Amino acid sequence: MLSVSVGTTLLWLLKNYNIKLISLNALKKIINCLFEKVFNFHSITETTSVKSESNNLDFFPFEKQKDLENILGIEIHNAELFHQALIHRSYLHLLPKDQFQSNERLEFLGDSVLNLIISEFLFSQYPNKPEGELTKMRSWLVNKQSLAFAAKKLELEKFVQMSFGTLRALERSAGTILSNALEALIGAIYLDSGIETARKFIIAKLIPILESEDIFQDKNYKSILMEKVQAVGKAPPVYKVLEESGPPHERIFYVGVYIDNLLIATSSGFSKKQAEQNAAKKAIEKLLVKNKE
Repeated sequence: MLSVSVGTTLLWLLKNYNIKLISLNALKKIINCLFEKVFNFHSITETTSVKSESNNLDFFPFEKQKDLENILGIEIHNAELFHQALIHRSYLHLLPKDQFQSNERLEFLGDSVLNLIISEFLFSQYPNKPEGELTKMRSWLVNKQSLAFAAKKLELEKFVQMSFGTLRALERSAGTILSNALEALIGAIYLDSGIETARKFIIAKLIPILESEDIFQDKNYKSILMEKVQAVGKAPPVYKVLEESGPPHERIFYVGVYIDNLLIATSSGFSKKQAEQNAAKKAIEKLLVKNKE
């Protein structure tokens, strides 16, 4: 609906002001204005005063920087790093060409920093747990679903810059965009203030959020179902896509899980993997009810 409103507004401007020819720069300014009003995005204006090395950037105003500092519990020294951490690749075509990068490089760095600090935390907190248990606990803390949950609790969606289509995907997805942004912010914190500040953020802010969600439990339902099925001497579950619906960019998958060629449960998801996990969860619930009977 919002994208239609943008198009309608542009047509209205062209018709009512009898504009026969509109420059690319003027069109960009109109779109940027609409972005700012409708989506609360702060797009970059193409002026010579905007330099990539400046810390006083129009698209990352002081008030927004302070809000982010309060949420993360840190002090930002290089605002550029944090702006980059919040640029999704879908937004790059709205920015001056070749002047900005998406958050993917910072995400790569942040992922490594996060894994190091979480590993160190678990190693010191649980001295009697074996390597296998520590590895499993780390995977629960750093998987995309857990990080997306934490990112939503931190309200990072207010800061991430993305395109119209990606914004719609965010509303229906499992939150990969937000989990990636969180990892990119960890990379930015590390480069801006060092490992100790990154450790403080992860231990003081991130881990308490994850622990509040009771994250230390296995949520790989496919793995749990397989263990339960094999424990009673049956063959591994088989997953089949029963149906697909929706346009290519908003595909919904319907999956059935079979045990000994019998359909046990069905479910749906925005990816085959998600649909399989949902079906496995339903199958586990049915098996638990059956065992109680």
